[in-house]
Amino acid sequence: MATNGKQQSTARSTARPKGAARGASGTPAKKRRPSPAVYRRRRQVVFGGLLLVIALVVVGVLAVSGTFAGNPEPQAVSTSDPTQVPTQGSAPSTTPSPSASPTPVCDFNLMTVAAKTDKPAYGADEKPLLTMTITNGNAAPCEVNVGTSQMEYVVMSGSDRIFSSKDCQTGGVDLVKTIQPGKSETANFPWQRNRSLEGCGVIDAKPGAGGAYYTFEARLGNKASPKAVFQLN
Repeated sequence: MATNGKQQSTARSTARPKGAARGASGTPAKKRRPSPAVYRRRRQVVFGGLLLVIALVVVGVLAVSGTFAGNPEPQAVSTSDPTQVPTQGSAPSTTPSPSASPTPVCDFNLMTVAAKTDKPAYGADEKPLLTMTITNGNAAPCEVNVGTSQMEYVVMSGSDRIFSSKDCQTGGVDLVKTIQPGKSETANFPWQRNRSLEGCGVIDAKPGAGGAYYTFEARLGNKASPKAVFQLN
């Protein structure tokens, strides 16, 4: 019985009382604080969550604003009159545009040919200079063949054909020139005071002198000039 009493006493003396844990020295143990890295991670998580909330609020505000503002894109225009539908790059016009003026063209009927001599009368040893002038009476430029293939200088005495530049011409050439409106081209032919036959036949006769009158006619294609009168002495 005495032995049992000692054991119970010993057991009571070794049992720990309820309360705070104690250290090896018998003093209460201190609570451990989190490290600085843990604090830093916690702050990052909180800051990230705050940014997410702000972003969601901004998106919601923009969506609501877009709903009230409407679609900014251009809308189709409908009208009952198809002639009033506006087209891109043009504006409706209430005044009709004037009709374009016709482009002037060259009319060869308005081309004129003139003949003249450098003097009204010539002495016995003087040779007349025959001049042909082609004038454009159009409002537009004209291309005209003023080559020797188209030109002819004819001298007559009354109804007597005295001379033609084509009688002894061995080969005519073409020369196309552009004559501006109201402008002229001139060509000269020095006449040797000789007679000629078609085909350049031989003839010994000479034009008369002593104050006889002659006429000069300039021809260009199918156009002929008025006759110019001159005198040979």
